[in-house]
Amino acid sequence: MTGDFYGAFDRELLHDAYNPKRADDYRTVFHQDRDRIMFSPAFRRLQTKTQVFQAGEYDFYRTRLTHSLEVSQIAQSLAIWLRQKHPDVAVELHLLEAICLAHDIGHPPFGHAGERVLNRLMGDFGGFEGNAQTLRILTRTIYDRTDGRGGMSPTRALLDGVLKYKRLYRDRGGDTHHFIYDDQADVLDFCFGRHDLSNDFKSLECQIMDLADDIAYSCFDIVDGWKARFITPDELEARATSDTDEVERHHLGQIRDWMSHGKLQPKMNRQVGELIQSASLTPLENFMSPKTQRYAYGLVITPEARVKIKVQKSLSKELVYGSRILQQTEFKGGAMLEKLTQTFLDNYLAATKPVALVPGDLHRSVLTAEEKPVKARLLCDYLSGMTDGYALRIYKRLFVPDYGSISELI
Repeated sequence: MTGDFYGAFDRELLHDAYNPKRADDYRTVFHQDRDRIMFSPAFRRLQTKTQVFQAGEYDFYRTRLTHSLEVSQIAQSLAIWLRQKHPDVAVELHLLEAICLAHDIGHPPFGHAGERVLNRLMGDFGGFEGNAQTLRILTRTIYDRTDGRGGMSPTRALLDGVLKYKRLYRDRGGDTHHFIYDDQADVLDFCFGRHDLSNDFKSLECQIMDLADDIAYSCFDIVDGWKARFITPDELEARATSDTDEVERHHLGQIRDWMSHGKLQPKMNRQVGELIQSASLTPLENFMSPKTQRYAYGLVITPEARVKIKVQKSLSKELVYGSRILQQTEFKGGAMLEKLTQTFLDNYLAATKPVALVPGDLHRSVLTAEEKPVKARLLCDYLSGMTDGYALRIYKRLFVPDYGSISELI
């Protein structure tokens, strides 16, 4: 393919009952995509949603917001690096930024514990998945309009870029996550037409976002874990056993030395650049590649870079996420969200005369909805959109006798 890397197929806007036509604008459609996400309440709420450590506990730990900004910058650097190696591949930076800024806006409060709780309690109503919720926000709920909530009329390339998973809830098999909602089949049709798709089938922008996410997660969570004393040189010494692969053992030794000499943060910052420059492209052919250059390339990294990311993600998973203190915090957040969710579902789906437990417009929407799955999804939108602090305040207001007042702003 020659000429502009993006064609009319990539720029086409989703237009349906929830997504009205856009007015003419001086910006490109991808620039508009980026702006619509950046200036949305859903994006701002990421500032007090947990990334690893509870949001607000200390000022220097990352939140979902700072993580999304870091992923965006890493992804754009990847695109610039790839353009140097492959001059014909001109990934649009506004589009890539929009995808990265949006990739976590569907995540609920209290991290992965919150996601697991909502998925379990929504099991009879279509489940819950952070990536599916991101897609729902972009196409159904990002704007509050006079006639109800609506989507942002996103481009096909943006929707495709955030679609990490393409398997519907009803087709998930024994897997408990990595799906999108059944009523999002029309978005799949808009992006691809009617095809059976695996979760591994991703556009170039989605691949870049995924790698940027892995780089940010593997490098920066190690730094935060070290600052919080979850990861120490002694623990790394114990892990470097004879059973460990030689390349992995060497990298563990490097990280241990960086920690011992107080150089972990600058070394990890430098490693981000090295991992970016380990990336290259390989040509692909599939049913989408004749339609769009977004599917004409696969993103690959060197074996050494794969080992580094694998080792560092393993350290974060086992020593940070797996720590007793963090698991206790996750358990507490999950327990609060579970009680809130179950209370709302019982009140609005089972009670003969529901009490007004949610904001007025939502209360009316739930009452007027005819089917239980629709009621449950509306409540789930509200719960998953909560920040950690807001969920805590609502919990205390409903269940702590001496908390709250009639004039409290919630």
